[in-house]
Amino acid sequence: MKKTILVSGMDCASCAMNIERRLRKLNGVKEANVNFATNRATLVYDERKVGMKDFKDAIERLGYATDIGGDVELARGSKHKPMESLEDKEKAMREKESRDLRRRLSLSIALTMPVLLLALPDMLRGAVALDYPEFFVIHMAALQFILTTLILYINRDFFTRGIRGLLERMPGMDSLVALGVGTAYLYSAAVGFGFIAGGVYYETAALLLTFIVLGKYLEASAKGKTSEAIKKLIGLQPKTARIERNGKEMEIGIDEVAVGDIVLVRPGERIAVDGTVIDGMSSVDESMITGESIPAHKHKGETVIGGTINRTGSFRFRATRVGSETMLAQIIRLVEDAQGSKAPIQRLADSVAGYFVQAVIALAAVAFIYWYFIAQQSLVFSLSVMVATLIIACPCAMGLATPTAVMIGTGKGAENGVLFKRAEALENLHKADIIVFDKTGTITRGDAVVTDIVAFGMEEKELLKIAASAEMRSEHHMGQAIVREAKERKVRISEPTRFEAIPGHGVEATFGKMRALVGNASLMKKKGVRVDESALRAMNELEIEGKTVVMVATGRGVAGLVAIADTMKEHSRGAIEALGKMGYQTAMITGDNERTAMAIAGQAGIDRVLAHVLPEDKVNEVKRLQKEGKMVVFVGDGVNDAPALAQADVGVAIGAGTDVAIESADVVLVKSDLRDIVTAVKLSRYSLDKIKQNLFWAFFYNAIGIPVAMGALYPFTGFLLNPVVAGAAMAFSSVSVVSNSLLMRGWRPATRK
Repeated sequence: MKKTILVSGMDCASCAMNIERRLRKLNGVKEANVNFATNRATLVYDERKVGMKDFKDAIERLGYATDIGGDVELARGSKHKPMESLEDKEKAMREKESRDLRRRLSLSIALTMPVLLLALPDMLRGAVALDYPEFFVIHMAALQFILTTLILYINRDFFTRGIRGLLERMPGMDSLVALGVGTAYLYSAAVGFGFIAGGVYYETAALLLTFIVLGKYLEASAKGKTSEAIKKLIGLQPKTARIERNGKEMEIGIDEVAVGDIVLVRPGERIAVDGTVIDGMSSVDESMITGESIPAHKHKGETVIGGTINRTGSFRFRATRVGSETMLAQIIRLVEDAQGSKAPIQRLADSVAGYFVQAVIALAAVAFIYWYFIAQQSLVFSLSVMVATLIIACPCAMGLATPTAVMIGTGKGAENGVLFKRAEALENLHKADIIVFDKTGTITRGDAVVTDIVAFGMEEKELLKIAASAEMRSEHHMGQAIVREAKERKVRISEPTRFEAIPGHGVEATFGKMRALVGNASLMKKKGVRVDESALRAMNELEIEGKTVVMVATGRGVAGLVAIADTMKEHSRGAIEALGKMGYQTAMITGDNERTAMAIAGQAGIDRVLAHVLPEDKVNEVKRLQKEGKMVVFVGDGVNDAPALAQADVGVAIGAGTDVAIESADVVLVKSDLRDIVTAVKLSRYSLDKIKQNLFWAFFYNAIGIPVAMGALYPFTGFLLNPVVAGAAMAFSSVSVVSNSLLMRGWRPATRK
C-alpha cells in the first residue's frame, strides 16, 4: 500500500533524512520518502505488518508532528465526490505553522529588546568609563536571565526536538540550535549565579533565537509561494453546478453531480465537471488546463473540461467524469505527486545533509579544543567560536535547493499543458541523446484516408467492396479508413463469416464464398500469394509519395492495391526542427516499410527512421538504442506504445492518447501538440539550471561560513565572527535559496508562430 502523510516541525533536510531513516526501520515499510519542502512523507508498506499509528509514533518520538488526516487516500475523495487536495491540508498546516512562528517572533522581539538594553551597561563597560554599583549589575543580570528564559521557553520546540535528536543519535538543525544557544545561555547563567567568573551573554542567546525564528518565518512564507500553481488549479474547482433533473432546473453542490446528469452552462460560468456537449455552442477558455490562450470552440459532440470558463454562448452537456475522475482532479493529483517526489540530483544533497549535522558538531568541538587548550585563548573566546560554528551551519539551504525548484518547475509545466509525473523526468528530459516519435497519432493525425485505388482486372468499386468487407471487423486505423471510404462511396459491404487479424501484417477474412487477404507484402509471402512485377511497380510509386499501400488478394491472386495516407499534424515539422536546433537527434518508429517511412520522415524533418517495426517490437527498438549508450525519450499515444514509454529513460504521452499510454508515461502533453515537447525540454533544462545554482550557493555558503566561524581568519586578520551575525547568516541562507527558486515563476515558454 502507498500513502502520504503530512509532517510538521521539520527545520532542515537532515530532519527529513532522520524521519526517513526511522520510518525505514519499521518492520513492513518497503519505501519511505520525506520531502522537506512539501512537508510530506510518502510511504510504501505492508499494511498487515505496520500501520498509521506506527508511523505517527515513530515521527512523534523524534519530536515532529503528523496529521494522519493528510492521508492521500482520504484526501482524494471517491469516484463521486470532489477531490479534497492534499494541498488543502498542507495549506492549513502551513498557515497554522506561520501563525505560530509569527506569534513566537513577535514575543521574541518584544523580550529581546529589553535584554539588549539591560546588556548595554555591561557591553559599554570596556569602552566607556562607567562604574555601576554591584547590586545594579546583579539585578540587571537576574532580569536578563528571566527574560532570556522566557524567550527559550517560547521557542522550546528547538530544544525538545534538538535534545531528542541527540538522544536518538539523529541530530538535526534543532540540535545545533539547542547546543549553540544552550551553551551561551548556560554559561551566562553560571556566571550570573556566581558559579564561575566572567561576563554574561544573555543577549547573544536571545538574539540568536530571534534571528533563527525570523529566518524560519521568512522561509515558511517563501515556501508557501512555491506551490502557487497547485493553488491556482484547486481554485478552478467550482463549488456548485446547475443541472436538469426530472424536467426541473436546479443548483446543487458539486459533490452531488453524477455521471449522466445534464449540466447547463451560461456565459461567464465555470464548467462544473467533464462532459460532452449535447446542444448549444460556445467558446471556452481552457488556458489554465492546456496553456492555450485562444478559446476553444465547442459544439455538439465536443468534450468540455471541468474548471474551464465558458466565454460566450450557452450550452448543455452530459457529465461523463465527476469527482476525483475529472481531468482537473487528475492533473492536481499528478502535480502533487511530482512535487512530492525526489529528483536524482537531490540524493547528493540528502546524502550530505544526512551526515552534515554530526560533522558540524565535531568541527565545533575541534574548534573549541584548539582555541582553548592549544591556542590558550579564554573560555569566552573559545565558547564564542564554538557557538558561531554550531549556529552558522545550515542544512536547510541544501534541503530546499532541489524540491523548491521542482515544485515551481512542475507547476509551470502544468500551467502550460505539460504534466511531469515525477521529479526525475523534470531533471532528465533535457539530457536526452535521441527523441523517438511513434508515427501514427503522434507525428501524424491518425485519421488515415484512402487516396488511391488500383484494381487489376476488376472495377475499383468491386475491389473496394472486397477490401472493406475484409476489414469490417478490424480496429486498425487503416482498415477503418477503407471501410469509411466504402461507406462514403455507398459501396455495399458484406459481413465476414470468418475474420482474423494478423498484427503487423494485415487481415484474413471470409465472406460468402470468397476468402480475401488485405495487408502488406509480408502477408502475401506468408500466405503464398504471388505478386507480379506490375503490382510491385505500382506499389513502389505510391510509397515514394509517402503513402501506405495494402494489397488486396483473393483466390485468383493480387486483385489490386489500396493506398492510404495519414495527414501530418500541423506543428509536427516545426517542433521536430526546433529539437534539432537544440542539438537533439530525432527518430521515427513505424510499422511502414522503409520507402514510405523515409518519405514521411522527410516531410517531418526526422533524422533517423526505424521502419518495419511490429507493435510488440517497439520496446525492443528502445532497448537497442539504450544499448548503444543513448539516453532515450519516447513519445507516443497508443496502447501498443505503453511498453516503450515505460522502457524509455523518459516516456512522453500525447494527452489525447489512451489511458494506458498516459499511465505508462513520465510526462503528459495535455494538448497533444508536439510543440509542447519543446516546451517540456526547455523547462527541464531551466529547472535543472536553477537546482544547480541553489546547490552551489548552499554548499558555497557552508564551505566559506563554517571555516570563518571556526576562526580561520583570526590569526591573519584578527577577525572573529560574532555568534549573532552567524545566526543571522544562517537564518537568511535558506531564504535566499527559496527566493532564487521563486524567480522561476516568471518563466514563460517561447512565443509560438
